[in-house]
Order: sequence, then C-alpha cells, then structure tokens
Amino acid sequence: MGKIVAVVNQKGGVGKTTTVINLAAALVEQNYKVLIVDIDPQGNATSGCGILKNQVQSTIYDVLVNNEPIKTVIKQAQQENIDVVPSNMNLAGTEVELVNTKQREFILKTQLDSLKKDYDYIFIDCPPAVNILTINALTASSSVLIPMQCEYYALEGLSQLVQTIGLVKKNTNPKLVLEGILFTMYDSRTNLSFQVVKEVQNHFRSIIYNTKITRSVRLSEAPSFGMSCISYDAKSKGTEQYRQLAMEFIERNQ
Repeated sequence: MGKIVAVVNQKGGVGKTTTVINLAAALVEQNYKVLIVDIDPQGNATSGCGILKNQVQSTIYDVLVNNEPIKTVIKQAQQENIDVVPSNMNLAGTEVELVNTKQREFILKTQLDSLKKDYDYIFIDCPPAVNILTINALTASSSVLIPMQCEYYALEGLSQLVQTIGLVKKNTNPKLVLEGILFTMYDSRTNLSFQVVKEVQNHFRSIIYNTKITRSVRLSEAPSFGMSCISYDAKSKGTEQYRQLAMEFIERNQ
C-alpha cells in the first residue's frame, strides 16, 4: 500500500516543489513507483515534470470540484515511473467553490485511497497557504514533510504549521504524523543557518533529516527544462543531496 506524504510549508519559496520532484526522482532510481499530486494553483510541480499545465484537459481541479475520478487525470512525467496529477490556475477559486460542499476536507482522501495500491509513495505538493487545499492534503496523508529555509521567519512559520497539523489531527486525521523536517537553501558559512538548525533541533531533533539541501544553480535551472535535477545533471551537488535524502527517507520507512 502506498504511503501518502504531504509536503507542506505555508511560506512560499522554501523548496517544496523542488523537494517533491527531486525526492520522487531519487526514489524512482531505487525502483519505487511514485505519484506527484500537484494541488498548488501555480502548477509548478506540473511544469517542473515536463507537463504543459495550460494544455491539459483535466486537472486536480476537476477531481476536487467536479468529482472526476482521479485516475482519469493522471499524466506521465518526462521521467519514467513518475506519474503526475496536474494543476493549473483553475484551482485558484476552489475555496469558494467548495464552501457549501459537505465533508469537503475529505474529498482528496477519498480519491487518493483508490490509488494507494498502485504506488509506493504519493507526494502532495501543497500551496504556500493554509487553506482548504492544504487541509485536504493533510487529511489525506499519513505524514507531513516540511521543507524549511534556514532563516529567522521560518521559525515563526514552523510553530504555526505545527499548530495547524495539531488541529487536523484533532478534527480530520488522528493518524497524521510528522515525517521529517528538511533544511533547504542551507549555507554552512553563515551563523544564521547554524542558529536556525540549532533552534529547531531543540524541539524536533528526532525528525530532522541529516541531509541538508544547499543552494544550487543546477537545482534552479532544472525546472525550466521540465526535469528533475537528477535527470538534468546526474552528478551535480543538488542531485547528490536529494539522493542522500532519498536513502534517509527509505530507511525511515522500512
């Protein structure tokens, strides 16, 4: 049965989509079958997997709002063994469209439960906000992976996010757990990166990944080619770091 992991941080630009695409690609190298569910209206995970988001007929929007079976909207990424449920700007109005829908927090869960047997891992790339899309993702998931930028404001965001996860556990998904915290855009030369890591270790030491993702030109370039960094440059520093993360991830999930 596939494990569903929500990749969440209400702050934008922290490496959520980069982590989803590259962790998925690194797991595929280890012969796992992976599905990426893009529930961000910006559709960056969709385009980052080489899918033209404005040319797809059906997206996650149709699944959530029009009750279209999720299997019918799945596309294949450029990289083999990664499937994608695409997204685009149609998703932006979902909050309003679902306002009177009963059990609206459970729509994604109901749909994804039908796919669990087809994949080893299902990653949900969440929008940079705590809204009905993110709540759907947290309700559907077994665990939460939090990419976190090494800066001061990220600490405030982390405590708010942990509160949100607590509310979801209380109301819609009592089995939800923290998968891990991943430090991104890490710079070992700065005191700030060191201090942020130390502060988070004080509270969450047991779930922090040893692997840290540093800034990388290759990681930034790869999405413009619709590729993971692993496909784009197999020997780059970013590729090696996401391979290390995949090994840690696999070990935790044995």
